[in-house]
Amino acid sequence: MNLAPDLPDDHEMQQLLQLLHEEIGLPQHKAVRLQTSINFDLGCDGDEAKQFMEAVEQAFELDLGDYDAYRYFNPPVFDVFLKHRAKGRGKKIPLTIGMLYLAIKTHGWDTQTLEKLG
Repeated sequence: MNLAPDLPDDHEMQQLLQLLHEEIGLPQHKAVRLQTSINFDLGCDGDEAKQFMEAVEQAFELDLGDYDAYRYFNPPVFDVFLKHRAKGRGKKIPLTIGMLYLAIKTHGWDTQTLEKLG
């Protein structure tokens, strides 16, 4: 795993990177940075994204507050109801490692604050 030198070196980041490695997989030859997006750069989407975010929520006892999976990911399965709910959400926004890290450090998800960082 190739980690950028500016990544925080604390327990939370190590645990997040381990979870990313186990659930999604991390690139061997590309540096992992705070700006690395799990949806675009790591290709996480659908069922995998749903499972990963549930794992993050449990592992860090994270309050997902106003988290909206459809801002970042496509629905896990084709479902007319889900497609209808996702309609109008348009282009997906990068969900970065830095956003996850800040949410973990603050114990909550605040979309506006996190997306300013992202």
